[in-house]
Amino acid sequence: MVPRSIFLLLGVAAAAFAGCDVATRKTPAANRPGPARGADPAHKAPSEATPAQQDRRPRIIFLGDSLTAGLGLDVEQSFPALIEARLEKAGYSYKVVNAGVSGDTSAGGLRRLEWALGEGDPKVLVVALGGNDGLRGLSPPQLEENLASIIEAGQRRGLTVILAGMEAPPNFGPEYTAAFRQTYRDLARKYKVPLIPFLLQDVAGDASLNQPDGIHPNERGAQRVADTVWQALEPVLKQERATQ
Repeated sequence: MVPRSIFLLLGVAAAAFAGCDVATRKTPAANRPGPARGADPAHKAPSEATPAQQDRRPRIIFLGDSLTAGLGLDVEQSFPALIEARLEKAGYSYKVVNAGVSGDTSAGGLRRLEWALGEGDPKVLVVALGGNDGLRGLSPPQLEENLASIIEAGQRRGLTVILAGMEAPPNFGPEYTAAFRQTYRDLARKYKVPLIPFLLQDVAGDASLNQPDGIHPNERGAQRVADTVWQALEPVLKQERATQ
């Protein structure tokens, strides 16, 4: 059972979204695809190694929206960055790639999947999309189709996929909310992937863990999200280690 406070928060988020997509307009350039602000590829020395060449560790890709990008936080405070720090502390040699883009949807994530996987050696794909789909009222079958395509593409490349669920706001009625939630469970069962039932578990609805917008986790909230994700990720990494 999802606490009522979560639905109240999601209702506020939906109302804010109806006015304007604030998260999209405030996204730092560093959270968008393409070169970082100020980068000038034309002036890179021919002999200079690319980041992928410099860091050959296998990669964990976090494909998501502003919650993954860490909107309103410093780069090192986003939950993927916290996961990378935890990996190093636990003795795992992985490179974390934060492929979160503010305002993104499941369709947007599908379109940029190949960019997100990029070069190097991707091993794990954490799919954390759907929040903006719920705010837009996207039909659960369309959400399922988009997420299924992402999962299938990852599995074809031999990646372990972890699916992070989201909750829809109550604005579209209880039937929509239930169908939206069930979509993630059905996909996890069909493709036999680990499921994080709700990415913002124990964070959504708690003002002390969110920024003033009431939508995006603050530094403490991001820590809590990292804890939730780690519970699903660590068993995967232990299994990977055991098979090496």
